[in-house]
Amino acid sequence: QVQLVESGGGLVQAGGSLRLSCAGSGRTYSRYVMGWFRQAPGKEREFVAAITWSWSGGDTGYADSVKGRFTISRDIAKNTVYLQMNSLKPEDTAVYYCAAQVGFERLFRPEEYTYWGQGTQVTVSS
Repeated sequence: QVQLVESGGGLVQAGGSLRLSCAGSGRTYSRYVMGWFRQAPGKEREFVAAITWSWSGGDTGYADSVKGRFTISRDIAKNTVYLQMNSLKPEDTAVYYCAAQVGFERLFRPEEYTYWGQGTQVTVSS
């Protein structure tokens, strides 16, 4: 089992920044693909970013809507993955979830992930 705990959400004005963290515990964490997803009220959960396992950083992937604004990274030693969110827009408002799946390739669909955190609310005001 892997336990994931997100933190760092909050209320921010449009154009501002937030950094989300996802701390993992339990079974060996380092060989998991990690992803960030978000879900706004009345909408399906959607992919935001993903990162593979690597001591040198890992391969990353982003949804088109966040490319150039969000950056995913991970600290293998700390069992933590981050999502740096810059130039936030009101449409980024959602509950953000981190997810983990054993493997070495980027995964982009929520059904491909086994382990999920409880989510953290991000609200961007206009």
